[in-house]
Amino acid sequence: MKRTIVIAVWLLIVALPVLLVAKQKLAPVDLKGMNSVFLGWVNISPDDYHHQGYATREEYLAVINHANTAFQESCQKALSGRTMTAAKSQGDENTAGNDVYVKFSDVAYDHGYRLHLSVHFIDLKTNAEIGSIPLKTYGAHMCGLESCLIKELDQVSGELQKEFAGGK
Repeated sequence: MKRTIVIAVWLLIVALPVLLVAKQKLAPVDLKGMNSVFLGWVNISPDDYHHQGYATREEYLAVINHANTAFQESCQKALSGRTMTAAKSQGDENTAGNDVYVKFSDVAYDHGYRLHLSVHFIDLKTNAEIGSIPLKTYGAHMCGLESCLIKELDQVSGELQKEFAGGK
């Protein structure tokens, strides 16, 4: 009897984390008919420049702008076969003529060089959110701030590529 209870508890302890991970896995977003994509700006606050080791806000803003440009180029390759328009700066939401808006929210870049963000897929015909990638932390290793940020945005680009390929 004791053995049966111990085995049952042990199986529960082993199986519970697997079940919880499976529960958290979201169904892929159906983006098959979305051929024209508007990629939003990854809005990292430049006001945190002193914590990131930059002398001026403008210097850190240049790093953020460069990382966004590199991210857009990476997404252009990842979303090949689709027409992609990208935001030119923070606040640019000129989505006219596109099928889906890839919007980023909850964006933060912490002092450990880790990027935190959520991704939202908005159907521009209905203006409704059709899916999302919940808040996630992206981290790169063995790099400086700018190169880490670019590597982390490359990871986001890879996730976008998977979503547009049907979650595969």
